[in-house]
Amino acid sequence: MAAPCAALLSLLLSLLLSFLLLLSVWKRWRRWRAASRHVAVVVLGDLGRSPRMQYHALSLAKCGFSVTFLGFYNSKPRDELLHNDRLEIVGLTEVNMLAAGPLVLQYGVKVVVQALQLFWAFVKIEPACHIFLQNPPGLPGIAVCWLVCCLFGGKLVVDWHNYGYSILGLQHGPSHPLVLLAKWYEKFCGRLSHLNLCVTYAMKEDLAQNWSIKAVTVHDQPASFFRETPLDLQHRLFMKLGCVHPVFRARSEPLDPATERSAFTERDAGSGLVTLRQGRPALLVSSTSWTEDEDFSILLEALEKYEQLSVDGENLPALVCVITGRGPLKEHYSRLIGHKRFQHVRVCTPWLEAEDYPMLLGSADLGVSLHKSSSGLDLPMKVVDMFGCCLPVCAVNFQCLHELVKHEENGLVFEDSEELAAQLKMLFSTFPDPAGKLNQFRNTLRGSRQLRWHESWRQTVLPLIVDT
Repeated sequence: MAAPCAALLSLLLSLLLSFLLLLSVWKRWRRWRAASRHVAVVVLGDLGRSPRMQYHALSLAKCGFSVTFLGFYNSKPRDELLHNDRLEIVGLTEVNMLAAGPLVLQYGVKVVVQALQLFWAFVKIEPACHIFLQNPPGLPGIAVCWLVCCLFGGKLVVDWHNYGYSILGLQHGPSHPLVLLAKWYEKFCGRLSHLNLCVTYAMKEDLAQNWSIKAVTVHDQPASFFRETPLDLQHRLFMKLGCVHPVFRARSEPLDPATERSAFTERDAGSGLVTLRQGRPALLVSSTSWTEDEDFSILLEALEKYEQLSVDGENLPALVCVITGRGPLKEHYSRLIGHKRFQHVRVCTPWLEAEDYPMLLGSADLGVSLHKSSSGLDLPMKVVDMFGCCLPVCAVNFQCLHELVKHEENGLVFEDSEELAAQLKMLFSTFPDPAGKLNQFRNTLRGSRQLRWHESWRQTVLPLIVDT
């Protein structure tokens, strides 16, 4: 009985290897015919919430490559991707964990199904001369993309945003077997790539010292659409958002019914001129993916202290706090916010369209970042975007934040809710005085020479691709 089973297994394995060999020859021939100008950009995550990989895809398309952008299509990417003739989006199906069974089995089934799905997607698309892969998540992406490069030709480029095992460790603890296995996989498979990019100098050093991986630091830069928002567009945005979110609506009606008024702006009925309202509230913005590496209790406690200062008679403006994003902890924090009884502070947690988010940043008075990297080695891209809009930032401190936020130069760094509350008091005590600290930071950002993403990309990444 054993002999026939072994013979059948050997036959199936031979057929599989023959199929892969023929597939490899066919794909390599297609890539040769296509003159090697096709690149795949891969995210085993939501494409609409992967801005850096969107920027990679757009820059590749602008430089003459045809691009296939693979990932989960849960939220809409920017219109520039959707309307670019050189760029095709291929949606992958997100695989959910099994509802029952041991944790190792649940993860194992998910990884195998995702691996097969990703490999089949590569079989169907045009062969790629380069595969850009976001890590994390790198399981099973790094192994699958490396195998595709071996079979079909091409070079694997891994863009290290963080370490996947460190994020997994937030849920299960650093010594959990799954976390240790993920670390081994990431370390071993990361060395299989032809080129490695990373987001900070600190991560470059860590990859070299602890992983024996040579990487090139490519700091995040804001895209060209992150800029200060003109007043007329601010007003249009506030009126649009006010249809859904009351914090953007004016609390009193204008004397002239033809005048449009939001909580922050007013459009004159006769001239159409938009002005900022006298006595308007200050607008604070924070964005998040609502995950364990961002502790929003710090912001809520700081807002409570700000509220108490206002109740005690401090000369502070009313404050509208807008926290944007989606993620697993949003419901938890929404419940906490709902239990607050603020009088001088109003909190809103909308999900914004891709085109509205830059406009909101360009309209705000202050940005707050609560991103604490699970590895301590990546930087919050939300701060990069805020700086692109010349928006001053208060950011919670961690290991390599100094590569982006210079304390008392382009923003402020805090350690806890007490320090954040003190910074809010200091920044808003003279609001909206043009000579106040907020505007000093804003003027510093306006005066700095900020490279935009595509300009930086052409200088750093494009030569690397050509040489690889």
